[in-house]
Amino acid sequence: MKHRILLMTFMLGYMLSMNAIPGYKMEYTINLNQSQHYINVELNVTFQKHTNETITLEMPVWAPGYYIILDYPKNLSDFKATTLDGQTTLTWTKTSKNRWAINLNDNGFKATYRVYANERSVAESKVDKTSAFIAPNGVFMYIDGDKQHEVTVCINMPEGWSKASTGMKPVGENAGPQRTFTAPDFDTLFDSPILLGNHFVTQFTHEGHDYELALETPDGLSETTFLDDFKRMVSQTTQIIGHVPYDNYCLIHLGAGGGGLEHLNSQACYTSGSYRFETRNEYLRHLSFVTHEYFHLYNVKSIRPFELGPFDYSRECYTPLLWVSEGFTCYYENRILLLSGIIDSDYMLNDMSASIRTTETNEGHRHMSLRQSSYDIWLNFFNHSENIISYYDKGPILGLLFDIELRRLTNTDRGLDDLMRLLYNRYYMQLKRGFTEQEFWQAAEETAGSSLAHLRRYVDTTDEIDYETLLTPAGLAIDRSSWKIYKLDKTSQKQEKLRKTIIGS
Repeated sequence: MKHRILLMTFMLGYMLSMNAIPGYKMEYTINLNQSQHYINVELNVTFQKHTNETITLEMPVWAPGYYIILDYPKNLSDFKATTLDGQTTLTWTKTSKNRWAINLNDNGFKATYRVYANERSVAESKVDKTSAFIAPNGVFMYIDGDKQHEVTVCINMPEGWSKASTGMKPVGENAGPQRTFTAPDFDTLFDSPILLGNHFVTQFTHEGHDYELALETPDGLSETTFLDDFKRMVSQTTQIIGHVPYDNYCLIHLGAGGGGLEHLNSQACYTSGSYRFETRNEYLRHLSFVTHEYFHLYNVKSIRPFELGPFDYSRECYTPLLWVSEGFTCYYENRILLLSGIIDSDYMLNDMSASIRTTETNEGHRHMSLRQSSYDIWLNFFNHSENIISYYDKGPILGLLFDIELRRLTNTDRGLDDLMRLLYNRYYMQLKRGFTEQEFWQAAEETAGSSLAHLRRYVDTTDEIDYETLLTPAGLAIDRSSWKIYKLDKTSQKQEKLRKTIIGS
């Protein structure tokens, strides 16, 4: 009932804000000022008929997956509004830090502004003389109350630049000095970063879907098995979930830097600046990172908490379930590579041990629950103090324990893969929405065929985890002096069977 009321309230607000505005077309044109790091933006909005209404343009202040208020409008200057022919200046008022109200007197309007873009971040834009990375949330505005409107983006390429990489759909051949893309709505646009320049691009088809790898620094790529390993990873992920939710997928891998961000049909990740890895483990860490961002297109974009969409881009979006969205994804970055035959069980157990060690040797695990770490991420996105924990560390521990318990309770008939498929099919495919916290636990217990209150305690409280009891059914144990997981030498057939389903040996 609560969700039905919320939906009715949202729809009423939408109709009240849009009922006076006739049908319209939105088209952006982008020009880059490379030397001064500016993105010059022109927005043309054409209505079906003349209107004297006041409309409000709104720019996001944060980006999904990057749980911190970035206040994108701080980079915006020189806002102007005119009639479409540019002959008449329209009056406008800034009504909040990210809203511009324009008084109309024609069948449309033109808005222009510029955005300073000089940050090396997967959630912020950067323009220089050699390349441009456009993070759409900090560049484009939508008409308040109508994020579901189709939008076109035309980019005038700087002289000598030939590549434009994004997950958005191109319009026409999309070659030459102007590149044009379209998005069915602003949620899609905001989830489609763009890389411009003369970067390395390779395109391929895998299992009926088109892929593009766009690399700023491709040095050493040809000497790795990355493309083959990526395909194996994609195939294994598809086998786990049973469905691919995109037509095309774009990997935007930037130069030296830190961080990665998932998107609907793309990812944007910084690299070490090279594909020359000194050790096998360094390469596997990079591949795990790519796998993590890829699996997010399922676990957070498709399999998502109810609060994570449709988004309110003007303020924080709180959810107690990021330990599932991020923590389980950390577990799956290893599980997928293990099932693909790219890593072995020792590598996976070492990585899981590192998560346990980080959590258990941090004073914060006595003061912050896993659930609270999800809800309070807006306070702690870049906070690494000793009084908190991270769902990136404790989340994958719960992923492993969930997998073991689900398989123990069902005699290995069902595991965490089955829970993820249930959430995907029920809420994303059938109901086309996210799930509530209560619905998550109901789905988990439905998969288990039993109560999971003993696991929920380790999410909702700071109670110490009984690793011995929870690991033993999988033929595993833990050394509490080093927090290292190891395989028991002597196991029953039941333990061996369960361990094989978890780590393959």
